[in-house]
Amino acid sequence: MSAVDSPASAAYEAPRSAASVRSSKLRLRRILMIGGVALFAAVAAALYLTGGRYAESDNAYVRANKLMVSTDVSGLVASVNVHEGQQVKKGDILFTLNPQPFQIALDNAKAALAQAVQDAESTRAAYRAAIGQIAAQQAQVTANKSNYDRYVALAKQNAVAAMQVDNARAALLSSQATVASLRQNAQTELAKLNGNPDLPAEQTPAYLKAKAAVDEAARQLDHAVVRAPFDGTVGEVDSLQVGTLVISAMSAFTTTSAVGLIANTGMWISADMKETDLTHVRNGNPVDISIDTYPGCKWTGHVQSISAGSDSAFSALPAENASGNWVKVVQRIPVRIAIDHSECDRPLRAGMSAVIAIDTGHRRWFRLLNGL
Repeated sequence: MSAVDSPASAAYEAPRSAASVRSSKLRLRRILMIGGVALFAAVAAALYLTGGRYAESDNAYVRANKLMVSTDVSGLVASVNVHEGQQVKKGDILFTLNPQPFQIALDNAKAALAQAVQDAESTRAAYRAAIGQIAAQQAQVTANKSNYDRYVALAKQNAVAAMQVDNARAALLSSQATVASLRQNAQTELAKLNGNPDLPAEQTPAYLKAKAAVDEAARQLDHAVVRAPFDGTVGEVDSLQVGTLVISAMSAFTTTSAVGLIANTGMWISADMKETDLTHVRNGNPVDISIDTYPGCKWTGHVQSISAGSDSAFSALPAENASGNWVKVVQRIPVRIAIDHSECDRPLRAGMSAVIAIDTGHRRWFRLLNGL
């Protein structure tokens, strides 16, 4: 047996082999620990540098133009021409009011208009008659003046009594006063004709006033028929029944007895986004849109506008922080997103929940490189 193969040598090599294995494991453990930390830091750095591009929010909803369609005249509902969920076009009749009171008012206004024409013609005739009476009375004044002058000449010769002179003078003054009165009457009639004796009846103030009353009565009669102001879907119709008293929207503080109408086109997304997410958001940024109702569908759009104020800025009762117990709260800014395209033909309805992702185009690594 050689020295190498002796039992003492084998016993010596066994501890060395175990120490070597432990050393290798320790070295591997250190490599894995350092490498894992480095890998995690590298992945985190990569995510940070490539992140920040999208501003996302699930506080978004589909919006549409909507209106409670009523009328500015009061009356009883005569007919309801639509039902809940019906599609209507602009100009379609929604409901009508009883037209009889409005027709009576229109007929009365037309009669007043005709009376205004007659009054204008009568005033013109009265003016012409006054002018004729003035001419006739002026001739009488001339005759009385001549008669008075003769009596004065005879009185100087003591040919007539003084009483006759006084009578002639009184007759002259009376005729002159009559002429003055007739001229005043003529001026009054001329003033009614706006200073123009040939003024057409259609231009007199009374006619214009009566014509305005006719136009207003005709407008009210026309507004007794309520039509759709735009294409849309009818809603909130059940509260409107035949015989319901509709109060004029101009007389009531709130809209009463109206038909709801939601536009079918021109919908948009309204998102209340955190102010901290809007750092790099600009008008025109592309937006990816998902609707909760249609998980498999995608819409695309763009940022149309960012509100000039937060939701609290437009609140009727804004929060007041007058005390020292103040907690800073991230504000919400309304963002309006226009819908440009849809990958699937699915109808959108006002109020649907949406998730939006705004592509700001911002990259942290690009900014970092520019800073270097």
